[in-house]
Amino acid sequence: MKNLGDIIQAVEVIRQKGPGDPVLTGICQDSREVVNGSLFVAVRGTRVDGHRFISRAVQQGARAVVCENLPGEIHAGVSYLKVKNSAVALGLLASAWHGYPSSRLRLVGVTGTNGKTTIATLLYSLFIRLGYPAGLVSTIEYRVLEKSLPARHTTPDALTLNALLAEMVGAGAEYVFMEVSSHAAAQHRISGITFSGGIFTNITRDHLDYHVDFDEYIRAKKSFFDRLPAGAFALVNADEKHSQVMVQNTAALARTFGLTRLADYRGKIVETSLEGMMLRIDGHELWTPMIGHFNASNLLAVYGAALEMQQNSEEVVRTMSELRPVRGRFETLRGKDGKMAVVDYAHTPDALENVLKTLSRFRNKTHRILTVVGAGGDRDRGKRPMMAKIAADYSDRVILTSDNPRTEDPEVILDDMEKGLDETEKKRTVRITDRKEAIRAAMMMATKGDIVLVAGKGHETYQEIAGMRYPFDDREVIREFMK
Repeated sequence: MKNLGDIIQAVEVIRQKGPGDPVLTGICQDSREVVNGSLFVAVRGTRVDGHRFISRAVQQGARAVVCENLPGEIHAGVSYLKVKNSAVALGLLASAWHGYPSSRLRLVGVTGTNGKTTIATLLYSLFIRLGYPAGLVSTIEYRVLEKSLPARHTTPDALTLNALLAEMVGAGAEYVFMEVSSHAAAQHRISGITFSGGIFTNITRDHLDYHVDFDEYIRAKKSFFDRLPAGAFALVNADEKHSQVMVQNTAALARTFGLTRLADYRGKIVETSLEGMMLRIDGHELWTPMIGHFNASNLLAVYGAALEMQQNSEEVVRTMSELRPVRGRFETLRGKDGKMAVVDYAHTPDALENVLKTLSRFRNKTHRILTVVGAGGDRDRGKRPMMAKIAADYSDRVILTSDNPRTEDPEVILDDMEKGLDETEKKRTVRITDRKEAIRAAMMMATKGDIVLVAGKGHETYQEIAGMRYPFDDREVIREFMK
């Protein structure tokens, strides 16, 4: 328990009514979780405004309320605090409640459209192998040292995030690597978090169902770097044209990594095959089972970040050679019949094109690429025809199927995708709405030496249909067929 006065100092309060320093038992932003003694923070969400539930929270025992507009009815014995932005206040209060855990860690955030999960996970694995107690906050999982916890969001809400960081501090973690989504930045979920460094991968079309336009999407990413303190590092991709925009107002030390342009950390692909690639990074040679220009860039970011955290370059390169691909990110499965399947999370036009370009480099005239791809429901509709067009451009056969249709009709999603295809491309494309049947059909069409790409869901072990989640794993479907 804590007194309100112990944590409210972190927040700029515009006006206060009621008792000044009640004893609190916890912080909630969901009125259904309020218990006697709670501090309720009324946050304006994208679908629900928490201000509507202030009375309910008080009836359930809230002793203090933080809000942007004071309610008309003021209950005796309850402290009401008006702030400019409740979402920002929530992050600050959550951090204060847990004893400012991020300030006791070397916390590195990774943002960008593609590559966040790979870079954060590889950094976590690298530092664990280097002997450091470390934590991970990623799309796939949260890790408190070696303990794995299920991930619900790429970046958790402020209350969950600070509780998780506090658990990492308690477990003895020194380094934590964390994905920072554009939603998290825009919704102030990282308010009150102290970062020791930030990494920018790239930015392409994504989440335009949430952000008004591409410029707003860029501003959301940029706001993360705007918040970095002096003494932190901001490591950005020199090969990405928006990198300088990201760091133009940061107080952090701006550093760069790149494969094609001059950069502080430079790398080059020396040789490559479907088995892996040889990289040269700042004069060191590194063999990795990961392939593709995008993975070379990801590994270079990992190297640069490690050196920004004062690690020895030779030891870093040696240890990086032991790292393996992240689950569901260009994950290969091979059958005894010579067929090969690749499962990848590629769910944006740019990511899909990168994966297919990489696969195209390795096929000969007799081997084909068969792509199974869909598009998520209740998300940016504009990228659907683009995804289908890219799949058709780089594949011999395309199967359009369901991804996570969520509350949308899967057939409508496939209709949108087909709009990106001309008549010739449609002849090489089939629609199989049932994802399991689509994957099985692709595997049956494939012959020895062919590559089947199953894109869009990667590590996910569920499919969301009509608002319900059902168990589903692309990799398990493929393995079952390969048996």
